[in-house]
Amino acid sequence: MKILTIFYCQLKKLHYLCTEINSLLFTKKNMIMKKMMMIAAMMIAAVSANAQNEVGQLTLMPKAGINISTMTGDIDGKKAKVGLVAGLEAEYGISENFGIDFGVLYSMEGFKGKGIEVVGEGGEIGAFLADANYNLDYINIPILAQYYPIKGLAIKAGIQPAFNVRHKASVDGNTANLDGVKSFNFSIPVGLSYEYASFVLDARYNIGVTKLFKDADQGRNSTFSITIGYKFAL
Repeated sequence: MKILTIFYCQLKKLHYLCTEINSLLFTKKNMIMKKMMMIAAMMIAAVSANAQNEVGQLTLMPKAGINISTMTGDIDGKKAKVGLVAGLEAEYGISENFGIDFGVLYSMEGFKGKGIEVVGEGGEIGAFLADANYNLDYINIPILAQYYPIKGLAIKAGIQPAFNVRHKASVDGNTANLDGVKSFNFSIPVGLSYEYASFVLDARYNIGVTKLFKDADQGRNSTFSITIGYKFAL
């Protein structure tokens, strides 16, 4: 009987010890979870703080890059054309996560194809039967809203009026003016950019809204641009 009593007492002590260990482990687990949640909250707060723009700050950014452009519509043998783009953009911080970007860019656009009627200095040449480069150069004026979800990353969209300053077609070393090209063009740019150490890599797609030619029922600019620029505050 005495042995059973001793055994029972030992079981009670073991049960008490297991209960204490379990309580201790549960408490530590809660503490670890709380610490992890606090760390996550601090990281989110830090990211949000880093994503903020300086309100009222004006920055300038010279930039340059390449265009990959074409024209929408049913054009025989149509291909994309590579050109250069360069200019200056400025940004004004209007709130902690928003900015307004505006600039002036010289943009070499156009497409490759055949079957477009052109006019040379000596009169009408007619339709090219061979592959030709159609060079359409513009002064673009992009005006974009920029949203910064995290530090350095900007999501942007806006409008872009443009003015045609050159419209040439070249084939087999011969160059002629393109007939009927509109002097004004309008597009909607959308894109992303990422800034690191004041350098900004920008990828942008310009959706053409207006037609390129006065008497054509189809044909709008379609241009993808990749640029790199250096950003500095005034």
